[in-house]
Amino acid sequence: MMTPRLSILIYHRVLARPDPLLPSLPDVRRFDRQMALLKRWFRILPLSLAVRRLQDETLPARAACITFDDGYADNAELALPVLRRHGLHATFFIASAYLNGGRMWNDDVIAHVRRSAEGTPAQQRAAIDRMLRQFKYLPFDARQAAVAALKPPRGDELMMRSDQISALLAAGMEIGAHTHRHPILAAMPDEQARADIAEGKAALEAITRAPVTLFAYPNGKPGVDYTRRHVDMVGAMGFEAAVSTTAGAAYPGSDMLQLPRFTPWEQDRPRFLLRLLESRLRAV
Repeated sequence: MMTPRLSILIYHRVLARPDPLLPSLPDVRRFDRQMALLKRWFRILPLSLAVRRLQDETLPARAACITFDDGYADNAELALPVLRRHGLHATFFIASAYLNGGRMWNDDVIAHVRRSAEGTPAQQRAAIDRMLRQFKYLPFDARQAAVAALKPPRGDELMMRSDQISALLAAGMEIGAHTHRHPILAAMPDEQARADIAEGKAALEAITRAPVTLFAYPNGKPGVDYTRRHVDMVGAMGFEAAVSTTAGAAYPGSDMLQLPRFTPWEQDRPRFLLRLLESRLRAV
């Protein structure tokens, strides 16, 4: 008998319409098609339930979970109606510092390039990628200062409000923690990392009025963005499961505090399904 496997998908945003500068992000139509495909071919479970069933080896065939990182408002405004229409469940990992009018540094970089960079969309995308690589691993305060110096234009509020978290919960969705400020944990002193993880958990629990037991590591590459020390911190704070960005599928022997996830980049349905099935062959 084949060992049961769990696929966990990562999303960040769902756009109202395609954006040539952000081609990897699905618009509502593409997201709807992907959800229809998942509903047809997979058994979609809440992440907390899937983790329990993974541990006691009662996971159903073709089990999968849907997750969103960061806390963008379009998760509640655009993704939630699609999920509800298909009767699907998702877990939303929120970086609490950016609720209620905050803005993440990468969005300021994108806004800066959109306003000031010349050239084709491909050239602008290359400029965005170059700047994201340049800033990502700077110390947190230095990164914030470097991005602020770009004087990025401020447009619509991109991140969720607290009441949208409540709406997700009322719709039966799960809320997980994603630190407070979304730092690269490995790039900061341990005490600061521990405090940021704890602050994010506490802020979300104040909104949800319930324990937050699921966690996603910012950026999520083990050994690069976080280390074993951070895994131990997460466990000590009472998180029951945590997810990385290591590609692959989880199995009963997986580390429940470092579960792998799959990013669905493909734009057409056959390749999306093929890549997802392929990822299940890689047990982590």
